Amino acid sequence: MNLAQALSILSKSSPYAVSTEREQSQDLLSTYKEHIYIETDIEADFKKALISAKPNEIIFLCGSSGDGKSEILTRYSHAFKSTRDFHLDATHSFNPSQTAIQALDDRFAKFKGNDKPLVVGINIGMLGNYAEEGASQHNDVKEAIKAFLSNNEVEIPATYKFLDFEQYPKFTLSHEGCTSDFAAKFLSRLTEPTLDNPFYALYDSEVKKVGHTKLTANFALLGLESVQKNIVSLLLKARLIKDQFLTARALLDFVFQLLAMDNYLFDNLFSGSDNELLTHIKSFDPSNIHTRRVDEFVLQFGLGIEDDGFSILKEQVKALGVFDVSTASSYLRMVYLFKDEAKFENEYVNGLKADFENTLINQYASFWLLHKEFDGSGRQKKELNKFYKDTLISAIHRYCNRNAPLLDKDAYFISEYSGFKTAAELEVKPDFNAIKMNGVSKVGAFNAYIQVDGQSLLPMPISINLLELLDKINQGYRPNKHDKNAVLLLDEVIEQIITVANEKDTLFILKSDKRYKIVNEDDEYFEVSGI
Repeated sequence: MNLAQALSILSKSSPYAVSTEREQSQDLLSTYKEHIYIETDIEADFKKALISAKPNEIIFLCGSSGDGKSEILTRYSHAFKSTRDFHLDATHSFNPSQTAIQALDDRFAKFKGNDKPLVVGINIGMLGNYAEEGASQHNDVKEAIKAFLSNNEVEIPATYKFLDFEQYPKFTLSHEGCTSDFAAKFLSRLTEPTLDNPFYALYDSEVKKVGHTKLTANFALLGLESVQKNIVSLLLKARLIKDQFLTARALLDFVFQLLAMDNYLFDNLFSGSDNELLTHIKSFDPSNIHTRRVDEFVLQFGLGIEDDGFSILKEQVKALGVFDVSTASSYLRMVYLFKDEAKFENEYVNGLKADFENTLINQYASFWLLHKEFDGSGRQKKELNKFYKDTLISAIHRYCNRNAPLLDKDAYFISEYSGFKTAAELEVKPDFNAIKMNGVSKVGAFNAYIQVDGQSLLPMPISINLLELLDKINQGYRPNKHDKNAVLLLDEVIEQIITVANEKDTLFILKSDKRYKIVNEDDEYFEVSGI
């Protein structure tokens, strides 16, 4: 057994990538797989539900492909198969003449005829299909599923339990930092520098026998806490910016590609490959950043000019097995990964690292937490009001008035007729009661709530991409066709604002340098000023 063979169990093409109902073999690779297994919160809750399950209960373990359903179910089906029935994969039937829906019909019929709890592993899509297409004799099951899918917990009978992977987010945003507990624990477990870790034992043995290879160098790089932290940060960026969900199978294959591809880890990380996570992370390649310091580094590297700080770094990384780095892009990626590693700090490297800091995620996390934790206190109101006033409402005002930029701060453009522009003065402010009443659950977005002249608008979902666009609009950017999805959200808000504006008794009409004010006096006559 060598390190490459042991790491192969992480690959999505490995037979160990998906657990099945077969008896688990006790070969050597199984022990390696067992070492890196991380018990998640959903597994802990599943275990509790399984142990306490009553004969008339059905437990649904729901999620998407690759999230780890089969791994959890396989672990417990052997231990509990005498007292609980398991339907491990509701996507398939076990009879060529039977559909997956019919297989579920049979399973539910069998459940109703015995005295065992039933455990079903099922994709959310199949759950919806069964709710529509399942046999009428199981309308009770179908109604429970429909209640779950519509988030109507009150209507779900106590005999049905739904554990959904989506309700256990892989990423957390907190004041201590933004991270993925699952990914961080996995990377730490895989590379833990102790001989009790079979992967590290193989790595240590190979380095002592033959010295470093690309694979052992990559394993050493991945073992650095700063590298792990920055990889998790990139995964979070992929989740927030590219809307790429993190599944267990995708993460394991991602790590396999980082370690086993032909180049050093810092190049593999931005190579794209055929892994969905790598495909999205490629767009965050730090070697594509253009700042004065970065461009100077690329130019000096091409001319063979080396700063003392850079020369020191090149010598330091040789201890990790990094010797033959030949391009400026590769060094920039390496510095990016090492940007939080104290032992590689020096004035020159720190100057480069400063250009890699991304404040957008920190900004988004700050606003997300303000909405999640808002309790109505004065201090929180002040902080939230700053976001609404300086970022959201300011950008909405600029976007609304893009064809009438000279309008006053509280005036909003309504329409234009034959060169005459109409506008209304409106009071737009945060709806603190709505913010307090509505919590935040998913990291991908938070809802913003605003009032216009006391009327509450529909909640506006703020993603990190929309937040970036709002910042750009406030800096003078004009959205275009590439901002289509975000612009649709802005247009929906503007439409609601104009609806309120059309009810105003006072209207402003502008043309060139002329400004007219029209006031509807109790629906009896119009008073016009400015003529």
